[in-house]
Amino acid sequence: MTTVAPIDFAGLLCSRLCHDLLSPVGALNNGLELLADETDPDMRQRCLDLLAESARTSANKLKFFRLAFGAAGGFGDAVETREARLAIEGLFAESKRVAVGWLVEADQLPKAAVKVLLNLSLIAGEALVRGGNLDIGAECEDGRIEIVVRAAGPRLILDPELKAMLVDGPKDAAVTPRAAAAYLIHSLVAEGGGSLQVSEPAEGTLLFGAAFNAG
Repeated sequence: MTTVAPIDFAGLLCSRLCHDLLSPVGALNNGLELLADETDPDMRQRCLDLLAESARTSANKLKFFRLAFGAAGGFGDAVETREARLAIEGLFAESKRVAVGWLVEADQLPKAAVKVLLNLSLIAGEALVRGGNLDIGAECEDGRIEIVVRAAGPRLILDPELKAMLVDGPKDAAVTPRAAAAYLIHSLVAEGGGSLQVSEPAEGTLLFGAAFNAG
């Protein structure tokens, strides 16, 4: 199986982060330019509303990626699940297309487990191209983690590249920035001696399941 050097993987994550932030940050820039030239009070208020929305979107994405991809500074070996829940809800808040169902009872989970949970939620949420429900569950017993993420909606599309990366890893194919989250999930599950399953979308439902040791 092909492996990715840490420095190359860091570059992939940076590319993914920049891609996802380009739209809201670009909207901030455009809004500021419009605001500088606008004199009508109603239009200025509209510009301010758009600026606030873009700022919230940027901040929510940064908070999510900090936990999903970063070192989660300020936390130890475990992460509070409340932080993970807020990050996921914030990621999908502005679109108002995805309703998050949280089925995690533990107050904390190992950092690796939280990264798998967040990145599976990211992939599952993006598969809900017309919106829907995203249900997230996780259990931890003696360091053994079981995570289930369920996406349900009127139209589900899971990129074959992402599914192959989740289940089989990179093999002989190069890892793209789009598949960085899937590669991270596969690597963490494999390091924990576990397995990951992805269902075929059937009757508007897509299931992801991971079981592995995370400390």
